[in-house]
Amino acid sequence: MGRAGWSGRAGRTGRAGAGGTDPVGHADQTRQADRPDLPRLETELRARLRGEVRFDTAARALMTMDASNYRRVPAGVVAPRDAEDVAAVLDVCRAHGVPVVARGGGTSIAGQATGTGVVLDFTRHMNGLLELDPGSRTAVVQPGLVLDSLQCAAAPHGLRFGPDPSTHSRCTLGGMIGNNSCGSHSVAWGTTADNIAELAVLTARGRSLRLGPGWAGAPEGLRELAQGELARLRTGFPDLPRRISGYALDALLPEKGADVARSFCGSEGTLGILTEAVVRLVEAPRARALAVLGYGDESAAAEAAAGLLPHGPLTVEGMAADLVPPGAGLPGGGAWLFVETGGHTRAQARARAEAIVRAADVVDALVVTDPAAQRTLWRIREDASGTATRMPDGSEAWPGWEDCAVPPARLGAYLRDFRALLSAHGLRGTPYGHFGDGCIHVRIDFDLLTKAGVGRFRLFSQELADLVVAHGGSLSGEHGDGQARAELLPRMYGAEMVRLFERAKAVWDPDDLLNPGMLVRPAPLDGNLRFAVLPGEPVDVAFGYPADGGDFRAAVRRCVGVAKCRTATAAGPAVMCPSFRATGEEEHSTRGRARLLHEMLAGELITDGWRSPEVRDALDLCLSCKGCRTDCPVGVDMATYKAEFLYHHYAGRRRPAAHHSMGRLPEWLRWIARTRTAPLLNALASVPPLAAVAKRLGGIAPERRLPRLASKTFTGWWRRRKPARADSAGDLVVLWPDTFTEHLSPSVGRAAVRVLEAAGLRVTLPPAAPPHRSAKAAHPATRTRAPLLPRRVCCGLTYLSTGQLDRARGVLRRTLDLLEPVLRAGVPVVVLEPSCAAALRTDLPELLHDDPRAARLASAVLTFAEALERHAPHWTPPAVDRPVAGQTHCHQHAVLGDAPDRRLRESAGLTGDLSGGCCGLAGDFGFEKGHFEVSRACAEDQLLPALREAAPETVVLADGFSCRTQLEQLAGIRGRHLAEVLAEALETAEKARTPDGDTGQGR
Repeated sequence: MGRAGWSGRAGRTGRAGAGGTDPVGHADQTRQADRPDLPRLETELRARLRGEVRFDTAARALMTMDASNYRRVPAGVVAPRDAEDVAAVLDVCRAHGVPVVARGGGTSIAGQATGTGVVLDFTRHMNGLLELDPGSRTAVVQPGLVLDSLQCAAAPHGLRFGPDPSTHSRCTLGGMIGNNSCGSHSVAWGTTADNIAELAVLTARGRSLRLGPGWAGAPEGLRELAQGELARLRTGFPDLPRRISGYALDALLPEKGADVARSFCGSEGTLGILTEAVVRLVEAPRARALAVLGYGDESAAAEAAAGLLPHGPLTVEGMAADLVPPGAGLPGGGAWLFVETGGHTRAQARARAEAIVRAADVVDALVVTDPAAQRTLWRIREDASGTATRMPDGSEAWPGWEDCAVPPARLGAYLRDFRALLSAHGLRGTPYGHFGDGCIHVRIDFDLLTKAGVGRFRLFSQELADLVVAHGGSLSGEHGDGQARAELLPRMYGAEMVRLFERAKAVWDPDDLLNPGMLVRPAPLDGNLRFAVLPGEPVDVAFGYPADGGDFRAAVRRCVGVAKCRTATAAGPAVMCPSFRATGEEEHSTRGRARLLHEMLAGELITDGWRSPEVRDALDLCLSCKGCRTDCPVGVDMATYKAEFLYHHYAGRRRPAAHHSMGRLPEWLRWIARTRTAPLLNALASVPPLAAVAKRLGGIAPERRLPRLASKTFTGWWRRRKPARADSAGDLVVLWPDTFTEHLSPSVGRAAVRVLEAAGLRVTLPPAAPPHRSAKAAHPATRTRAPLLPRRVCCGLTYLSTGQLDRARGVLRRTLDLLEPVLRAGVPVVVLEPSCAAALRTDLPELLHDDPRAARLASAVLTFAEALERHAPHWTPPAVDRPVAGQTHCHQHAVLGDAPDRRLRESAGLTGDLSGGCCGLAGDFGFEKGHFEVSRACAEDQLLPALREAAPETVVLADGFSCRTQLEQLAGIRGRHLAEVLAEALETAEKARTPDGDTGQGR
């Protein structure tokens, strides 16, 4: 069987060889007889390899896409352990005529990390830093090593790797070499190719080569090829700093050292498979300053960029106002240049930055030397790769012309012509990027869902290619050609040079085994589009998805693959993605889950729809932390997608025991309160055999201890307490008695009442209704009757997290009925449990999108700190004057915001910052059977290490009940809600004023 029948045919037709479609949805017509024997291929690979071999549906679905517009279904995925495994894969695949595609972090934007054959995933095992030599300023790395890991290892020696793409926290060195990546510091330190010393490569026929200058490692025939085309190599390549398109054959010129390693960079896995690299490191400045220069518009910023280069900046980055979030703290203007300078001291770096400000003709400027403030500003620029995927009106925008480059001096003129071309085609896009190198990133609102839209995409691409060439530019200035631009290379290089590229490919890979369809004999730029396989009509869903026009397909399309969720190390206050950091598995990243949902909707690989076990298993370890809602640059909300999926997956089917025991927790706890059996149940739970039986029946992890129930509920205490003074003139607030405060931590509610009243506020609880005797009281809009509807308000959190959305609707409608008087009066609602506040702020209006009261309640919800800041602005909290440790609640980080909490802590003398991440308990997640190890790993990511380093006098803050429970069960540490800390300080201060200790509060 010839291999052209499988992958070669795909390269010529532009259709995925394994179940792909063309841009208008026609199925691939490759004859089944031409396809390889995949079971036999898998068997032989398993017999030859020590690494993982996966041909299952989930593994293949996870690798169908990178960060581009393209989709190809692979035959299987291999995670090699070493170069011997790679050689074995090449040997077996060559025998079967199956192509091989090397893949790192999967962040490529042109489609070159997708393929129809066997995908090599280097991130699992071949991800090591083998050697770092500060003396020679070199490091030996494996292809799967994440760039930030190298930077962290080099930093103590005052060194770093120069290139730094915005995906530095998850892109790999192998991917950077394959694409010849650059990043923001290329004006100072060049591209990846400029920083490579040697490369260890396996050819498609299994030959091991060590590439370097002076023809080192050149395969047979390469030298003769280059020497026969010296004139073309000297004249056929544009002279600009960001020429990434095509093969870098000019690096083989004798005057350039005949550097085979440099020539290999940017070949996108089409010439050989990288197994090891020796990279050069540069000296990192001891201090840095960042000058943010404001200009009237992007053209003015672009024209100014080239004039700043003689000052020796480390970066000259540009972006316009459309990509900047409100309140970002940038100086005045409609576009900005981010110009970084270095020095031996902070003063020296600042002086260089201020000199650049004086030399620049700016509207406004800002110079920052504080590292934390610089990181905050840089995050705005780095997140543009995700932010740019949405237009200001929320419509979608796509790559395809993500990174073309022109000579820096022509950038302003090019941008004006580019804008004119966009207007001529009725398209929109917001350029940003490496203005100092003339490299522009832009995502454009192409219609890639219809035949007419795809046709316009092709025509625009052709005309833009001509425009780039007219300005002396390169079709790719950073991300490579892939499928997005390789078809257009003749417009840039001419037919003869492209034929030379084909000859070079044949020297390295005569069998066309490696990543076919890329760079030479490319697939059409409008083939294999990932959107073509999605259903043509909207999917019936429960949530409203207001940011996506109510369309679940558009919600899933939000994930464009930039993979910020794959950040493997803790990064400041960020939360996303705790399960990926715990397991390192793609299927446990936000991107991986989004990919599986995409394939579920496509229905080709995953054919079970909402019943899919692959999607269910991937979502099983989603903590519903909502971190992706904020940390993901495009706002993917996997917690909502998970609830939606579980709702459909278990419709009419038996649910797991944990969905009943913990998903319906409010019902059980109300029953316990009514029967006053909490002391009895606590006693029974303290008997190990009985507790074990209860946990087994409830689907609860055997490693967990059952939390103790409060013998007296918070509302019970409220009814018995002495009324507060009626002469208070403060604002009225309604204190929400959430399930956890009510039944498990009533001390938090008591403390909150104490503090709110001390601040002069009038506190009341929400209205209640008599107990219901029948399920007939369920709201008519619910699909099923919800028994045991609450007679008190409830946010529905436990029903939402387990996908019991019918019950959640009933609970929330009943809550809105009860709160009608509160909503009419416009009284704020103070919610102490962050998860409950987040559910009311976001899930409530998105689930009950047809009920205007939902949005009114969502806007009325305040956190404890927000209530004090807004309604008691002149109150001074008691002085605690102690350091704090703990973790910002993940829902507070993602949904609520913690700025008021930080200000409240500061005013109380609580010093220090809380860590990011997720505690790992996450409501029912950490209690569910099979989740304990991941739950503990999440806690060990940031929370527990921060507490081990804390001083003995440190106050441990944990506003969430789950966080407090996790701390108690894993570390024996008592965490406290901020309200408890302040209430205790009030008590202490009052006792100091009244020696007899009578506070008069009836406590």
